[in-house]
Amino acid sequence: MSSPSPVQIREANAHLAALHRRVTDLEQRLEDAEKTVREQAESLIRKDEQLRATTQEITEAKDKEIFFLHEKLCQSEESIHKLNQTIKEKDSLIGQLQHRCQLLDNICKSRPFLDSMLAQMAEAERMGPVSDLGKPTTNSSLMDGESNCSPSRLSNHKDFSLSEDDSDDQELDGVVFGTTV
Repeated sequence: MSSPSPVQIREANAHLAALHRRVTDLEQRLEDAEKTVREQAESLIRKDEQLRATTQEITEAKDKEIFFLHEKLCQSEESIHKLNQTIKEKDSLIGQLQHRCQLLDNICKSRPFLDSMLAQMAEAERMGPVSDLGKPTTNSSLMDGESNCSPSRLSNHKDFSLSEDDSDDQELDGVVFGTTV
């Protein structure tokens, strides 16, 4: 084999130099690409850490708000329970007051009759006992304890009743009470 000619050697050297430049260029590109990939990976890691921190903050804020709303709900339910209890008490009081109001209405309806009866009783008291020539006379039935106003006679009277229901339904104008003098 013969030795290469100087032209072939120059061409081979030029080719090697070009190949060497190409390898150096590719190595530089590879380093740049690796650097870019490393920077991107570090950037992604930082962003991932930021997102995790943000997610953690949001989760904590959500949990705090849920706890706060749960407490508020419990307080509201307790308040509702107390208000319902108060409403029941007020309804009971209203029922009692309505009953008393009905009683007062019934008393007011009976007042003219009661006033008239009291006036007649006062007039009878003013008249005093009836006497015959200075000698008082008494009705034997009054001495025995019976009168028109005795409880036994009142309870047998068909128009007189002490119950509430009867006082609503009956007119008191037809009943006349008197005293025996």
